[in-house]
Amino acid sequence: MNGFNWIAQLLLAGIFLFAGASKLLAYRHVVKLLESRPRRKEILLPRWQGTLIGLLEVGAAFALVIPTPWLPFALAQHHLLVCLASAGLGLLMVAAAIYHIRRKEPSAPEWTLFLLALLVFYARWTQ
Repeated sequence: MNGFNWIAQLLLAGIFLFAGASKLLAYRHVVKLLESRPRRKEILLPRWQGTLIGLLEVGAAFALVIPTPWLPFALAQHHLLVCLASAGLGLLMVAAAIYHIRRKEPSAPEWTLFLLALLVFYARWTQ
């Protein structure tokens, strides 16, 4: 189970590192690209909110893969940092799914990432 969990953590970290970096480095380009798609509404997410979400995603991505010996004792116990990062990403995905549902857009990717974050949280919490 540990190998499968590491694969899930690396997959989750890679996805959120890419998503967060695109929000931080190319926010206006990403917004223009998404708004140019057919039948898409205007994205009403201010720049500061996109930056905050990007910082949270990148920080959680690094927290998912940081080596345990570098952590203080309290965070190394029970893989607390990984649990907190995956729980935060799960909550972020629930909020993103609600955002997309209110806009009448598909929210399957957000729910899939939520389930992956929930799997990582459960696997690390039970160790």
